[in-house]
Amino acid sequence: MTTNNPSITKSVMREIPLNKLVPSPDNVRRTPTEGAVAERAASIEAHGLLQNLVVKPQLNDEGRETGKYEVTAGRTRFAALKLLASRKKIAKNAPISCNVREDGIDKELSLAENVSREQLHPADEFEAFSDLQKNKGLGADSIAARFGTTARHVKERLKLGSVSPGLIQYYREGGMTLEQLMAFTVTDDHVRQQEVWDNLPHNRSPERIRRSLLEAHVPASDRRARFVTLAAYELAGGVIVRDLFSEDGGGYLADAALLDRLARQKMEETVEGVRTEGWKWVEGSIDFPHFHGLARIYPRDVELPEGEIARLDEIEAELDPLYAELENAEEPDPEIERRVASLTAEYDAIDERKRVFDPDALAHAGAIVCIGPDGTAEIARGFVRPEDMPADEPKAEDASAVADAGEGIDGETPAREDDEPSRLSGALIAELSAHRTMALREAISRHPDIALTAVTHALALDCFYLGVQSRSCIRVSIHRTPLEISARGIGETQIAKDIEIRQEAWAARTPSDPRDLWAFILGLSSEDCLSLLAHCVSGAVDAVDNGARSPDALAHAGLLAESVALDMRASWRPTVASYLGRVPKALIREAVTEAVSSEAAERIAGLKKADMASAAEALLGDSGWLPKQLRPRNVAVTTEMQQAAE
Repeated sequence: MTTNNPSITKSVMREIPLNKLVPSPDNVRRTPTEGAVAERAASIEAHGLLQNLVVKPQLNDEGRETGKYEVTAGRTRFAALKLLASRKKIAKNAPISCNVREDGIDKELSLAENVSREQLHPADEFEAFSDLQKNKGLGADSIAARFGTTARHVKERLKLGSVSPGLIQYYREGGMTLEQLMAFTVTDDHVRQQEVWDNLPHNRSPERIRRSLLEAHVPASDRRARFVTLAAYELAGGVIVRDLFSEDGGGYLADAALLDRLARQKMEETVEGVRTEGWKWVEGSIDFPHFHGLARIYPRDVELPEGEIARLDEIEAELDPLYAELENAEEPDPEIERRVASLTAEYDAIDERKRVFDPDALAHAGAIVCIGPDGTAEIARGFVRPEDMPADEPKAEDASAVADAGEGIDGETPAREDDEPSRLSGALIAELSAHRTMALREAISRHPDIALTAVTHALALDCFYLGVQSRSCIRVSIHRTPLEISARGIGETQIAKDIEIRQEAWAARTPSDPRDLWAFILGLSSEDCLSLLAHCVSGAVDAVDNGARSPDALAHAGLLAESVALDMRASWRPTVASYLGRVPKALIREAVTEAVSSEAAERIAGLKKADMASAAEALLGDSGWLPKQLRPRNVAVTTEMQQAAE
């Protein structure tokens, strides 16, 4: 057989010492791919050099051979050989199989080797790894070491063996992506895998495939799973379906009933511990509870013993240099970290004793234990049921009614023989106090600082104390609308937590006896007084459009939002749960059109409602799109959304 390719006849195979090889300026691969050198070195160490280097004699300026050879093709293999030599795995002058080429097409050879290389198909790689595991008894770690890859990569490829052969063949033929194939590894049921694939004709995203396969399972990220812990669940006999291809690899809990039982048991243990604090009642709830109809009392600051105050100062003095040392260290010292954790725990334990509930409060208040989003037990103390709320003191009109009941026909209370000469009738007292009220109104109008104090005092009584609103002569009060009725889970949002933290902080500062509240507020700076007033008033804002509010009230809510420059993009995102899964497809398309483009909306128009909502959530992302109910008034929505996206 003859050939028209002269380069084949000019290739000579030679064994050349490694230290006689040098990089060639004609090699098109200037920098090996990150991680490729170590990977290739591991393969060469395990299997030898499977592909020869292509070299040519190095010439000096005069055109004479120097005795060295330039590597024109195989730069990554050459770098791997040098790495093995530096690690003393091979000799520095180890003989290397090389093809010596002197045909003058060095760059073309280098380009051909890199461009024409075909990556091994993942399914073929899986079968090869599986053969090494089954027939040679090699584990994932051993296979990874021999091929310079990671054990996780090998495990992922081996896991593909749990997928139906029919789906693997479909993947080979280009009928699905590798990510879709990976999604099927969460179950070994080949029949179920095929059913899911056949019944998802539109949205066949990896996430949708996993959800369909694991409809009755609970993700490891669920708050109940975190609360119970995976170890406790498995110890109780629960099965976890691991997903190597998810970001956290946590998997799914197959026995939801067992998980619920374990969560209730652990919740009851926590509840019993809170009961020992002396509350009238304590309840446990898996989900964040609904507090509608419950009032709230808060702990207040008390003076710590001098010894504990001194100890707090000592801890702060010791922590400051430790924090500085950790911050400046390249590698954190475990001993310092343990000391910091110990001191911080001690500090928190002492500091927690600064805030206490009035002992009388425990007699008519309770506590609620729930599971937080991170899986830890959250304890909310100081809730008071309607039937346990203390009765308010008699209102002014009630007192007048009592007085009026004893008056004579002429409006004067009949004098008794034992009455003091100075005793006045109820009618006269009311008349005199009316004149005083009129004069007081006029005086207050000329003292805005005292008016601020009086309003803040009245609202703070309503905000932080139970049953004492009549202690103020200012007839204002706070009406709080429970938002959980309209938006389930809103109490778990960051905004709700920030408000609660502020409420607790002010409650701790205010005096325990409401009779001391006036002096407390009078002693506040104007800035603090305004901050307290703003907090109290904020709890009265009700802009919920439930169909019963007056248009004027809702219009005022818009004016209020403009006045404070409210931007809902900071706290709300369009997700399947918050909006997209709860509106018609036409509104989903409208949202995508406004935030992205009409072309993007058209691409998802043919999907089923659930699939369309999921696709829209991914498209909207952080675009800043808002439904009209959350937008500022008189703003060009499309322009605003585009600016937010930019």
